[in-house]
Amino acid sequence: MRILVVNAGSSSLKLRLLGAGDAIEQSADLPAGPDGIDTAALAGALRDWAEPDAVGHRVVHGGTTFTGPVLIDDAVREQLRELTDLAPLHQPRSLAALDAVTALLPGVAAVASFDTAFHATIPAAAATYAVPREWRRRYAIRRYGFHGLSHAYCSRRAAALVGRPPADLRIITCHLGAGASLAAVLDGRSVDTTMGFTPLEGLVMATRSGTVDPGLVLWLEEHEHFPPHEIATALEQHSGLLALAGTGDMREVEAAADRGDPDARLAIDVYIHRLAGGVAAMGAAAGGVDVLAFTGGVGEHSAAVRRRAAGRLSFLGVAIDARRNDAVRGDGDITADGASARTLVIAAREDLQIAGEVRGLLGR
Repeated sequence: MRILVVNAGSSSLKLRLLGAGDAIEQSADLPAGPDGIDTAALAGALRDWAEPDAVGHRVVHGGTTFTGPVLIDDAVREQLRELTDLAPLHQPRSLAALDAVTALLPGVAAVASFDTAFHATIPAAAATYAVPREWRRRYAIRRYGFHGLSHAYCSRRAAALVGRPPADLRIITCHLGAGASLAAVLDGRSVDTTMGFTPLEGLVMATRSGTVDPGLVLWLEEHEHFPPHEIATALEQHSGLLALAGTGDMREVEAAADRGDPDARLAIDVYIHRLAGGVAAMGAAAGGVDVLAFTGGVGEHSAAVRRRAAGRLSFLGVAIDARRNDAVRGDGDITADGASARTLVIAAREDLQIAGEVRGLLGR
């Protein structure tokens, strides 16, 4: 079965055509453009590719309705549109990609895979905010979590690398990219995560603040008369590493820190402080740590972030080998000899997770 995986991000549209054995037959990363999808570029990319048997779309938010992959029809599409208020930055791009690809491949089955679905299993104690019951009921306020497709693949791949079934493992997955989140995976199921009602909660990210005191937002509104959209834009697009170091690119932050830049050093200190604390919290949720897995652009490529984070986590049995950590490329084990917890680096492959969900849903 040949599957076209469509991943609409904030700045690009990633296309992967997977064939037998999930081998990548074709690949393209297209600019999203200011108005969404560049339909001409999309048509040009697909023109010479073999027609897929099915299309798998990454959709950021499934709300409480979609807790697994679903075959897309008009009714499902309308439900996805209604969830836009929960993910106003991401959902419209997913829907634009869905419309554009469907117009080019009208007879091909399309499946939605959701970033929130993997976290639908987290228990009420982890999912529930201590806010008025009426809010929770009327507005479906809860911790949804995101990056679920990456966390699902990473945890499954981690179990394979250590040669044990997921049901035997307590895995902490660290998706560290421009967006960043952690997940506690117990018996193959997500039991806690750092992102919440929106992708803004949790770790420090490239341009997102991560968790801040909600009282700060209220103070800015009341005393400085900041409009909500201005605060939202600041926390989403002008915070995180960008606010601390002047750039959201961890490679540039690390280079500046190596040159002695105090802002860059502070940015890394804050990033690692939040990351290590988050891993410890996920370890508590899982009841311990058997495997710590790093994925995503920063997780895969920053030996310094892995080294500094692991150095704060020895009490969880985490220790990494410096030589292995510096040399790892792609999937690899960087655990120090004698450490009780295994530490892995795993290449992010949301495309494989989506393709697997498409195959499972369509029964092929």
